[in-house]
Amino acid sequence: MGQKVEVLAPAGNLPSLRAAVDHGADAVYFGFRNATNARNFEGLNFSLNDAKAGIAYAHSHGVRANVVLNTFPQADDPSLWFQTVDETAALGADAIIIANLSLLDYCHAKHPQLPIHLSVQASASNAPAINFYQRHFDIARVILPRVLTVAEIRALKERTTVDLEVFAFGGLCVMAEGRCYLSSFATGVSPNIEGVCSPARAVRFENTGERLRTRLGDILIADYGAHEEAAYPTICKGRFQANDQVYHVMEEPGSLNILEMLPEVIESGVVSLKIEGRQRTKSYVATVTRVLRQAVDSYYADPPGFRPKGKWLKELNAISEGTTHTLGTYEERWQ
Repeated sequence: MGQKVEVLAPAGNLPSLRAAVDHGADAVYFGFRNATNARNFEGLNFSLNDAKAGIAYAHSHGVRANVVLNTFPQADDPSLWFQTVDETAALGADAIIIANLSLLDYCHAKHPQLPIHLSVQASASNAPAINFYQRHFDIARVILPRVLTVAEIRALKERTTVDLEVFAFGGLCVMAEGRCYLSSFATGVSPNIEGVCSPARAVRFENTGERLRTRLGDILIADYGAHEEAAYPTICKGRFQANDQVYHVMEEPGSLNILEMLPEVIESGVVSLKIEGRQRTKSYVATVTRVLRQAVDSYYADPPGFRPKGKWLKELNAISEGTTHTLGTYEERWQ
């Protein structure tokens, strides 16, 4: 059957990293507390001392630790980004996650011993693109955008020797990640640099009688009735008028959860199942890591007999957006 697929968990801080390790992660990923990290939010992420402690804790339990460097160097002073590459190598991280061409070139030339994982922010979703990055920067892995079907992932595997990592649970993005021009238009900022599609300063909630309207910038995202549960306003999950109807034109609110297609995803040839959510709580990390660990182990114990347990889906739905889940583009019924 080959190597067992990896359960890769997010860590927004040191307690979350420990929770991921303690609940069965094979690997964790985290970013530094600076602008090199697209989840650079107040109270999150790692200082150098935190990173040393986190990597040591992971390694002491046989868990790999990857550092995220997924924003793009800024024109006024790009030195912080190159410094972060050097620091990651010095810390003994197991891999560095990069999207920017200049950083890929720098890391490959100066730290050839440090494995490079191509960030989803690079939006490499076809074999020629992936093989280009391998040829020029010797990338070991590519993190695939959340827009490919299982059949497309399987076809990719046949045309590249680069390891494939896919998202298994968490937020679902149907755009070119980090380059959502709809969000940039609505908010005036880059999702890559801000780390979010809808920065809080651009979000507005307006009460009109018993109705609630949500806006992103000046754009009306949704108009809710008295008993409807309002979602945080993002462009792709907005309710807009199209064909004389008002509905979720691009995407229903919900979290990606691949448990119902876990065998198909694993058998497509991927090496890693990634949990999204470095901005989420320690409890979220612990729950999703534990459930995905149990599911993966259950699959390998009896591949033909694997069925997602109802309690797994119930636990994950409880912490999902809209308390429900979707298979996203992994299934083909939408096509």
